Amino acid sequence: MYTQEFRACVTACYACAKACDDCAKGCVNEANPRPLDTCISLSTDCAQICRMAAAYVERNSNVASFICRACADICEGCQEECGKYQMDYCQACMEACHNCVEACRFVAQHVGNQSDRQDSVIAGLRQ
Repeated sequence: MYTQEFRACVTACYACAKACDDCAKGCVNEANPRPLDTCISLSTDCAQICRMAAAYVERNSNVASFICRACADICEGCQEECGKYQMDYCQACMEACHNCVEACRFVAQHVGNQSDRQDSVIAGLRQ
């Protein structure tokens, strides 16, 4: 079940990953990047999980809802951190994270309706 909303999630995830990469690079290139260490770290983590979430949703993985929930949580943290700064790349990252949170939460909720299947997949991985 790959719907328009799922495609929108993939698009939001990739857009967020790019915005996070741009934010991390911009912060690193500041005259004094040390105070931006948390922003750099969160943006880097966020970019990586956004790419992973997009890949899981694209292939309609059985565990996409778990990955999307984690992605949304990390994006929320990144959004909050970037909101502390006025640089254009931080503000763009904050907005992209907001969009990604909404898209990932939607997918997590709707794929989550298949939780019995996901629980059995996770249980099988633990064995």
